[in-house]
Amino acid sequence: MTAYEKFSKSIHNFGRLSMVLGMIAVLLPPMLMTFYFGFNPGITAIITGAISQISVSGAFYFSEPIANYPIVGAAGLYMSILSGNSVNLKIPAAVSAIAGSGYKQGTDEGSMMGTMGIAVSIYVATFFVIVSTIFAQTVIVNLPENIKEVLTLIIPALYGGIFAQFSVKSFKTGIFALVIAFVMSKIVALIPFNATFLITLVTVFSSIFFARTQLETINKNS
Repeated sequence: MTAYEKFSKSIHNFGRLSMVLGMIAVLLPPMLMTFYFGFNPGITAIITGAISQISVSGAFYFSEPIANYPIVGAAGLYMSILSGNSVNLKIPAAVSAIAGSGYKQGTDEGSMMGTMGIAVSIYVATFFVIVSTIFAQTVIVNLPENIKEVLTLIIPALYGGIFAQFSVKSFKTGIFALVIAFVMSKIVALIPFNATFLITLVTVFSSIFFARTQLETINKNS
């Protein structure tokens, strides 16, 4: 057993414990509001809200662990899921750390570098969340409107940067993912209920399948 395998084995024990503690921390406030203070929106509102949230982010329950594990490994996956903002903050940090280290994604060394990148991003994000909570509201309110509009482009810019970084390695897979995402967005627009999660679900898994077929083709020809 390699050093990284021993590290991963120990991480699972601590990771499972952290997930359980995280669920308790998330559920504790609504439980206190319901059973201690007596504020309850009713089962109908709870079910409606749950369905609405699942329809938007339910696909990430399946797609994110599969798509992110080769980049960040088990430890990084536990941290990114528990701390949140995995796609727009943790994964870019992991990708940058791996690229800067010179190791390849999917290797033990690359996963370790990705884990370290996520760990650093959590500390940095926590610091700026505290600072922004105290000061940002006053600053943002007084910013010019054109600056506020530019700030809304931060997330698309991050997505575009990550997509370009991976697409350079396989232009065919990148084009395939864009086409599937575009087609799915048009299909979902025709569905009467909110099924935007289908765009992510279909695009991620179909792109993985396409990339696998491209890899198999390369291996056969080599």
